Amino acid sequence: MAPRLVPVAILSDELRGIVWMLGAMFLFVSMDAMVKLALGGIRVEQVLWARYFFHFVLLAVFIAPRAGRVLATARLGLQLARSLLLLVTTFFFFTGLKFLPLADMSALMMVAPIVVTGLSVPILKEKVGPRRWAGVAMGLVGALIIIRPGTGVFGLAALFPLGAALCYSFYQIITRLLSHHDRPLTTLFYTALVGAALMSLTMPVFWQPLTGADWALLVAIGLVGAIGHFALIKSLEAAPASTVAPFGYTAILWATLYGFVLFGDWPDRWTLVGAVLIVGSGMYILHRERARRRQDND
Repeated sequence: MAPRLVPVAILSDELRGIVWMLGAMFLFVSMDAMVKLALGGIRVEQVLWARYFFHFVLLAVFIAPRAGRVLATARLGLQLARSLLLLVTTFFFFTGLKFLPLADMSALMMVAPIVVTGLSVPILKEKVGPRRWAGVAMGLVGALIIIRPGTGVFGLAALFPLGAALCYSFYQIITRLLSHHDRPLTTLFYTALVGAALMSLTMPVFWQPLTGADWALLVAIGLVGAIGHFALIKSLEAAPASTVAPFGYTAILWATLYGFVLFGDWPDRWTLVGAVLIVGSGMYILHRERARRRQDND
């Protein structure tokens, strides 16, 4: 049988999607590193406000000429629920960064796509076979190895990344539902709008004076987060999710590097073993989803 030729344009699109995804992961972990630095002297509520407020400002400037079309949504309730879930996810993650190393937090957040596979059965009515369930089980085992319940290594602090991963899983489920109704830019705008509005309402309660360096760091957090989301959208526009998703696991590499350089943290061998299991299970689940799609299309 002659080899199947793939058009150059498709390869180019896939490559662009991969590059955008690599950039998005670098930006997101860079933002997380800045957040961990900021939490040394700034309240978590203020950091959370900056994350969404400056994201919203940049996005509002960008979409101003077409604001009417971007604001139009067919599922306002789902948009608000999704945005609130991401806000809670961010709160849990930022709070966890005060107590846990950056690499450990990033590794535990990688459990979210695995949980999504399990939740897709009752919520999205998708069929998950025994092989994909085995992948889910392997990922959860990896998370337990990192946390090591009962050893006192993580304690109650482990609830923050686990809570973030659970909320993020429901966030991803709703994102899938919204993809059939609204454009990505509309969804991104509501994410920034809800987060900025709700956190701005709390600032009179939690505000404390900031230095010029604090302000610079907070502005950078918001802008880098916004650009990271833009890169993620461009990645998914250029190539299928199944192609670019595996490169999302490069976040663990960046988190490990930032953790060592900025905070002197290096994952122990059990954390590395758990991270390998989580990444491996996620890659296997993606492989099974690809195989299922090919069977459905045949």
